[in-house]
Amino acid sequence: MSSFELRPHHGLCIAFFEGKGYSSDFIKNMTDKIRYLNTDNPEIRLVLHTDSICSACPHNQNRICISSQKVLCYDKTVLHFCGLQENHILLWKEFQNLVFLNILRKGRLSAVCKQCQWLQICSEKSAAFLTSCDKYDKIDL
Repeated sequence: MSSFELRPHHGLCIAFFEGKGYSSDFIKNMTDKIRYLNTDNPEIRLVLHTDSICSACPHNQNRICISSQKVLCYDKTVLHFCGLQENHILLWKEFQNLVFLNILRKGRLSAVCKQCQWLQICSEKSAAFLTSCDKYDKIDL
């Protein structure tokens, strides 16, 4: 079985996605990918190039992100904080838990996403989420 390729920073994007995005095609694609990940809990392979979420993004030009340096920084920071490396394979929910424990729980969201246009939305949602689950050490797998 092949693994689902995922940019590491998309673990954060997915956590706070609320149906907004760059275009209607992007929103539909993101919604479909999130449904698949959360329903099937597939193996994911963490990659530092465009993935299937990027496929409908207007920044994706011939499989290359026009914001590649910025998002590469996001990806490498997520990998660093989670103690992972490029091409690491793990289950989606395991990765989701690592992101929660090592980035969200430790208040590192802005350190990863400091130049992201969606940071305000994600910061507000993260604060509300952390308040609602502050007595837990991990998310329910």
